[in-house]
Amino acid sequence: MNIKILTVEDDPSIREIIKVYLKGEGFEVLEATNGKEALSIIDDSISLVILDIMMPEMDGMEACLRIREKYQMPVLFLTAKTEDMDKVGGLSIGGDDYITKPFIPMELVARVKANLRRYTVYSPEDTDETKGKRIISLRGLDIDIPAHKVTKNGEEIQLTPTEFSILELLASHRGRVFSLEQIYTNVWKEECIMNSGNAVSVHIKKLRGKIEDDIKHPEYIKTVWSVGYRID
Repeated sequence: MNIKILTVEDDPSIREIIKVYLKGEGFEVLEATNGKEALSIIDDSISLVILDIMMPEMDGMEACLRIREKYQMPVLFLTAKTEDMDKVGGLSIGGDDYITKPFIPMELVARVKANLRRYTVYSPEDTDETKGKRIISLRGLDIDIPAHKVTKNGEEIQLTPTEFSILELLASHRGRVFSLEQIYTNVWKEECIMNSGNAVSVHIKKLRGKIEDDIKHPEYIKTVWSVGYRID
């Protein structure tokens, strides 16, 4: 399977490190030096974007907003900043994950693979036998697992891969309460580390904003105070 990854980074030495390690894992790597150049390259064949935040011409935040106007592939932010608000800001505008520079190359590879597992490129193809049999229906909200598609009252809702995975996890285990740590471990496919719960909270907030009529009184994703979240 030809999996294309777009790396958007103005530092050529960092781009080269990323390319060497990802190509070593069998990925095809495309490169851009800023957000503006990335937007001229990106198309539906790209499976994941690694996006630096601080760049000339167009920074990563603006580029992510523009990408999310049309595409749903995972976006992994790459940033030298360590403040939690920068990370939360990136996730709030449509990013799926982040890694802080300087980074360990194999950690970057692991995060790329974890995010790809949540994208449809790794979803099994439908067959006549399975097609239509993996749809979860929740009071007007339909979650089509094979198609990676969510509709509410017949209208499609655009979710990022991470948002879809969180919704799928909770909806597949109705009535069960998942803590922030459990959601992170199940969705990101790695051990929950310090402040990882913040990433989950941000994605839950974004997800509620898309599927709930009133986020202050959610119908689907319920908060169990001091414990976690569930879908009944």
